[in-house]
Amino acid sequence: MKRSWLYTLLAFSLLLNVGVLGAVGYQAWQNGGWPALHGDDKHDHLAEYLNLSEEQRRQWREKEGKFLREMGADWEEVRIHRERMIRQIFSQQPDLAAIEADRAAISRLQEKQQRHVIEQLMEEQRMLDATQREALARLLIQQKPAGSLEERLHGD
Repeated sequence: MKRSWLYTLLAFSLLLNVGVLGAVGYQAWQNGGWPALHGDDKHDHLAEYLNLSEEQRRQWREKEGKFLREMGADWEEVRIHRERMIRQIFSQQPDLAAIEADRAAISRLQEKQQRHVIEQLMEEQRMLDATQREALARLLIQQKPAGSLEERLHGD
């Protein structure tokens, strides 16, 4: 197999992965919070589900606002790199170095986001009691990520 085909396959594989994360992150950013977890009505539902005290609700909203602003900025950067990479892949003469540069930038941003999500969950974990932590963990485990556009285009 030619080396250029390997790069194309690698880029396509990356697009699928980025698409899944992008769809979830974009949905979260557009809705002002994690799907089925945050947002005004959803936040109140979650607060009731977890039986948060008023102080816990205040802390949650405070931490969530900063987190969502930072994640939104990162998702915008991912969107820019992803679009540029897609345009490059489908151009008349794809520049493999440019594709790789955007792929690497997206990878760095995703790693940053993963660390940030873990930090946010650790902050939330510290403000919850054992029963609340278990309930939130169950809810997060049950949550399924939204499918990507690439999956919908190439799926069954």
